[in-house]
Amino acid sequence: MAVELNHHIVHARDPDASATWLAELLGLPAPTHFAPFTVLQTANGVSLDYLQTDDPAWLMPCHYAFLVSEAEFDEILGRIEARGLTYWADPHRHEPGRINHHDGGRGLYWADADDHLFEIITRPYGSGT
Repeated sequence: MAVELNHHIVHARDPDASATWLAELLGLPAPTHFAPFTVLQTANGVSLDYLQTDDPAWLMPCHYAFLVSEAEFDEILGRIEARGLTYWADPHRHEPGRINHHDGGRGLYWADADDHLFEIITRPYGSGT
């Protein structure tokens, strides 16, 4: 059997709200529940399993990147802008309101209430011209 990433635990103060917020932005189905987790399923079978915590030691910001089509990028960017969210062309948050064009595609970053950094890209890194 080939090794595949199955899920990643995302610590959040309000897992239901955080998972629902991200599902809506990405255009994914509503999250489900399994044991103490709020589960956000992606198209390739990897899930983000949100777990509630208020412990600062567990609320370390993480980075999550999603590969999307050009059309999905436009839809997600539209939802980000409609909600008035700040986004950046870079993970260091030095280029607000801009997108990048790495590998001949498009990409951007934004953060959630727990400061997790999300990224959408239309081309995998290292795949472009």
